[in-house]
Amino acid sequence: MKERLFKQENWVEHALTHNVERVITDEELRARIVSGKQLRIKFGVDVTNPLIHLGHAVNLWKMREFQEAGHKVIFLIGDFTTRIGDPTGKSKTRPERSIEDIEKDALLYQEQVTKVLLNDSRVFEVRRNSEWYGNMSLDTFLKLCGKITHARLIERDMFQKRIKEGSEIYMHELLYPILQGYDSYVLESDLTIIGSDQLFNEMMGRHYQTLFDQAPQSIMTTVITAGLDGKEKQSKSLGNFIAITDSPEEKYGKIMTLPDDLIITYYKVYTFIDSEQIKEYETQLRGGVNPRDIKMKLAKDVVSLYHGEGEAEQAEQGFVRMFQKRDVSADAKDVVMIPGITIIEFLREVGRADSNAEARRLIDEKGVRIEGETLNDVNLVLGKEDDGKIINVGKRYFYKLKF
Repeated sequence: MKERLFKQENWVEHALTHNVERVITDEELRARIVSGKQLRIKFGVDVTNPLIHLGHAVNLWKMREFQEAGHKVIFLIGDFTTRIGDPTGKSKTRPERSIEDIEKDALLYQEQVTKVLLNDSRVFEVRRNSEWYGNMSLDTFLKLCGKITHARLIERDMFQKRIKEGSEIYMHELLYPILQGYDSYVLESDLTIIGSDQLFNEMMGRHYQTLFDQAPQSIMTTVITAGLDGKEKQSKSLGNFIAITDSPEEKYGKIMTLPDDLIITYYKVYTFIDSEQIKEYETQLRGGVNPRDIKMKLAKDVVSLYHGEGEAEQAEQGFVRMFQKRDVSADAKDVVMIPGITIIEFLREVGRADSNAEARRLIDEKGVRIEGETLNDVNLVLGKEDDGKIINVGKRYFYKLKF
């Protein structure tokens, strides 16, 4: 069994507040916990993409807190609902997937979630919703549909958005919240921990549980933070994420590209470092400490959480060798430039960008570093004072300036 991470004597207050946006309802959940019953925590996923990043892991760590207190996570693989596709945040209908592909990705998903969750049958159970939907009669399903109105379903924000845009809404998309809601009834869910974008669907779970004389599940929504670009939430399509499967070195390096104004936010959300220590770091940053120094502590703490202190130490040493001690100089290509060249011109000159726009994008996406420091200034001018410095573009290209 994995090492315990949470203090048990006051776990309830921490579990109900740390990284929590809201609880529906706080009173219900506290009463359930006090009752001494082992809570059944519904964790449902559609396996449209098996990649899990640190943003997803916020919910996993919250479930881990409950597991360490003896409560059980029901990992529900939506092998049936994946074939329909949750319309949340989607402007177009998702393409259909084969059963074989769904099962393959489900196994990858399970492998990743158990890097955080305790994989012990006493506190972890795997289910698939094809167990009940695969053999459900049309008569039974129509009765479920008869328990909800079109007006209520169409309230969903993404449906309203499509209506305003004149986009199509297909019937299977309208029915998706019914299926997700009924899952809660079948699993006898006491609690579900979700991002706020899933609130509508999980409120549907409370609706069906109440209809069928079952105590409605509590719902906990967690905070959502910006990705590595400091703008949108972590997303594979945007490339601004840290994946659970990233190596210690990759996790460390990615965190070092984080905008300085997100250091404390990431500390609060993605680590379990003592709050007083985080306040001290915040004070140090306001007092003029180099943000890189605090960022290195953050990177090490995050890597330690997923890989252990030994791996974190090695990742830090590798970073120091690569960027601070400039051990890359042996591999860096010497480039001779005229003083006064802009960084945009430099990127085009060395062949890393075909246009000024592409060069700016590289910088905006934190893909350019000088002496290990992420470059944010697209108007930077390089001069004789930069002679001998190492500029790296992405993970593979290193250049040593000579003027």
